[in-house]
Amino acid sequence: MEPLHVVVMGVAGSGKTTVSAALAERLGWRIAEADEFHPASNIARMTAGIALTDAERWPWLRSIRDWMTGQARDGHSTVLTCSALKRSYRDLLSEAGGRVVFAHLDGDPALLAERMASRAGHFMPAGLLPSQLRTLEPLTVDELRAGSLRLDISESPERLVEAIAASLHPTDEPAQRAVVR
Repeated sequence: MEPLHVVVMGVAGSGKTTVSAALAERLGWRIAEADEFHPASNIARMTAGIALTDAERWPWLRSIRDWMTGQARDGHSTVLTCSALKRSYRDLLSEAGGRVVFAHLDGDPALLAERMASRAGHFMPAGLLPSQLRTLEPLTVDELRAGSLRLDISESPERLVEAIAASLHPTDEPAQRAVVR
């Protein structure tokens, strides 16, 4: 079976890390946090509340793609957290070896802001949320047809993980897509 990469995507505060960790554990797949691929200069800019430019993002995205390709070459499927806000970013990540699908954790901006305000120890300040929301390009019809999905973050992490896992191994159960928007 061809290795599969599930990129759990969305703006800051959407629950990418929580959902990815639970999904990787459930599937027994390798996991990576895209933030770990950022150079120190990117982290410093975001910590200071400065949004990254595309020029600053491309090397970061290429290193993530290359990691996924290496994992696929070794026969491993993966779960990855990555904002993947623009279609062009997702296109670059989709160049990785193996098959790549995106699980977009989407939700109300007020809920996202509330989550960001309540978390501690993360470099991304809540002040960058509006910039991320402006940058976000939702999944397109062709991305959805290719197996990607959009999920409502008001659902529990357990329900989101269940929906993602079910989309990877579809059954005849109609309830499997209940949380997909």
